[in-house]
Amino acid sequence: MPRPRVLDLFCGQGGAGQGYHLAGFDVVGLDAVDQPRYPFDFCLGDALDPRTWPPGPFDAYHASPVCKGYSKSSASWRAAGRSYPDQIGRTRSALRLTGRPWIIENVPGAPLRPDYKLCGCMFGLAIEAGYLVRERWFETSWHGFELRPPCHHSGVGAISIAGHGVATWSRAKVGALKLAERRRLMGCEWMDRNGLGEAIPPAYTEYLGARLRDQIGLAA
Repeated sequence: MPRPRVLDLFCGQGGAGQGYHLAGFDVVGLDAVDQPRYPFDFCLGDALDPRTWPPGPFDAYHASPVCKGYSKSSASWRAAGRSYPDQIGRTRSALRLTGRPWIIENVPGAPLRPDYKLCGCMFGLAIEAGYLVRERWFETSWHGFELRPPCHHSGVGAISIAGHGVATWSRAKVGALKLAERRRLMGCEWMDRNGLGEAIPPAYTEYLGARLRDQIGLAA
């Protein structure tokens, strides 16, 4: 039986794509910037313009629009008056037109319906220094919801990967981490520091990929 195909929009260096691969998908990534570290087939294009997407058919779609309009790391820039375009609304509109199951990912507080709220501590993502705190919200075409073990964001050993390394509040608890440690914590051994700062751990989309496969069967 052939593996289902997923188009990974705003793919970055492939954290989401790797999770779908582990869940049994063939993955094609698309980004507006060349991504030589992306571990699967890659196309250069505009995720907001379906005319630039690679030819299908695709069984499902994933999108990770730029989060700077909503993330804590860019809050000071927004307070200073900088604005960022709404990519989530345009992405949702484009995905609805595909007629196939889809998932949109972004940071907490983004203007999407959080059908799933996932964090590293739910999946046991940890190294000797502590566990990963990286909450992300996922809106799905099927309005799904499942309870997962609750996050435990507070406490000694909480590690937040951000920007070029570890978030300031996290560094005060666990110290600076080497690149190899950050890669191991995220499950993204092939990424550079920029990719790690923007990625989601593959564990999230491996988990969601199983649910996406169910939706593909229902939509077939």
